[in-house]
Amino acid sequence: MELSKRLNAVASLVTSGYRLADIGTDHAYIPIFLVNTGKIPAAVAMDVNRGPLLRAEENIRTHGLQNKITTRISDGFASLKRNEADAAVIAGMGGPLTIRILKEGKDIVCSLKECILQPQSEIEKVRAFLLEEGFFFLGEEMVEEDGKYYPMMKVRPPRGEHKAESEMNCEELDGRQCSVQGWDEAELRYGKILLEEKNPVLREYLQREIRIRAQILDTLKDRDSTDVRRRITELEKELKIAEKGMGHYAV
Repeated sequence: MELSKRLNAVASLVTSGYRLADIGTDHAYIPIFLVNTGKIPAAVAMDVNRGPLLRAEENIRTHGLQNKITTRISDGFASLKRNEADAAVIAGMGGPLTIRILKEGKDIVCSLKECILQPQSEIEKVRAFLLEEGFFFLGEEMVEEDGKYYPMMKVRPPRGEHKAESEMNCEELDGRQCSVQGWDEAELRYGKILLEEKNPVLREYLQREIRIRAQILDTLKDRDSTDVRRRITELEKELKIAEKGMGHYAV
């Protein structure tokens, strides 16, 4: 089975040997690919809707993986038990839904070793939520496919039930990777690790962001109204943040 560039990038972030819970599995492409290639031993493919789960079950049978991939109707982590999985994938959902799933499944999430997240919107809010909750950023990736850009992240959930223990874990690893105070606006919007690693796909995306905003500002320069002035202010702020992100590539 060949995955799309986006799904392949998500799958590549899953640690070898980990049992996977695929939240919102749809066709179960990621667990099928990972089990087929021997990267993971087993998976639970879950979806809130019966229709996608039926398609997933058909695909699993086609690949003869019924004994290694189980399916389950589930709203987020609701139907997953503790210690059934080591890693979870939440890909292709909006940012607010991603946050809700993590919040509502907190007890299960904190029992996992890693979460691979690929939110489709409001990524900045997702990053801020993760940092505020004590998640540790293990890595980030970004790919372009059919003209669209997809950032994704690999995070370790807070281990302890108490904040002090979570903070201790952060200090043992790298506090700047799990503290919202350690990230500036550009890093929250575009990804601290992506910027530090000078990710080439992010560079293309930043160049596009800067070009688009500069063009819009140019079209608005001769217009004057309350709404236009407000929009200009927003665009100038966005442009400044994008340029700050590009500054990482000049070093």
